[in-house]
Amino acid sequence: MPEIVQIQVGQCGNQIGTAFWQTILGEHGIDNDGIYHGDNEERIARANVYFHENAGRKYVPRVVLVDLEPGTMDAVRASPLARLFRPDNFVFGQSSAANNWAKGHYTEGAELVDDAVDVPFPRLHFFLVGFAPLTSRQSFAFRSSTVASLTQQMMDPQNMMADSDFRNGRFLTCSAIFRGKIAGKEVEEQMRRTQDRNSAYFVDWIPNNVQSSLCSVPPKGLNMSSTFVGNSTAIQDIFKRVGDQFQAMFRRKAFLHWYTGEGMDEMEFTESESNLNDLVAEYQQYQDATADDVDFDEHWGRDEEAGVDEKAGGRTEHQ
Repeated sequence: MPEIVQIQVGQCGNQIGTAFWQTILGEHGIDNDGIYHGDNEERIARANVYFHENAGRKYVPRVVLVDLEPGTMDAVRASPLARLFRPDNFVFGQSSAANNWAKGHYTEGAELVDDAVDVPFPRLHFFLVGFAPLTSRQSFAFRSSTVASLTQQMMDPQNMMADSDFRNGRFLTCSAIFRGKIAGKEVEEQMRRTQDRNSAYFVDWIPNNVQSSLCSVPPKGLNMSSTFVGNSTAIQDIFKRVGDQFQAMFRRKAFLHWYTGEGMDEMEFTESESNLNDLVAEYQQYQDATADDVDFDEHWGRDEEAGVDEKAGGRTEHQ
């Protein structure tokens, strides 16, 4: 059985992490004290992926909570999940970064930078993510979900969690994860039809680049759901907007002193802008590429790290 150790860092990471644990507890039938209530073995069967069951039959999250200052940890301790986490899993300092990235990178954590990997994969690892169903509480009871409607919703640009329209680029690879009592054949057929209808938005030099997965256990409160993760070159639209906004502020040296005061140099901003432009150019290169243009022996290793897996096709099922 695989075991996952979750690491929550900073105020944002710990707030998202706390919401995650509330969801996981509900799906497994575990209360805020870590005690399982229920008689459905299917719900608790795989709880040890995220939880450790101690001698008292209490399920303890396998998680490390980290922050530079104790305020975030105090908020977690004051939450309904206060008795869920092990006290020695809280790791924190005494001074806040105050939303200043440079303070954490150069001042508080300078000695750790060389020993830590900021991002495990280089370059093209920025994904478009979609989820369905997204329905208001008022209309939820009047809507029924089908595999077709879930697929349409999760791939709707308006439902993506990044302000980028995939129709402005091409998918390198993508994955669709469905949950609920759904026939695997129906999922495969729907994803095949979706790819056929949108073939212009998929690169033709990566075969079988759409993966579908199925978990028969629905999420709490829903009959079925779907999650979409796509590696699309359209994400470069966001980077272009960020670059334009950066140029406008950097020319005026707006807020620059907050970062130079923590040890940064103006040249680092210029280098970062250059890296951003290189990233946009690389996305564009693969968007325009054809099978004849790509030297797989030279580039495939890098693309696999970017989430482009030649064996991504097919379907996996989890009970």
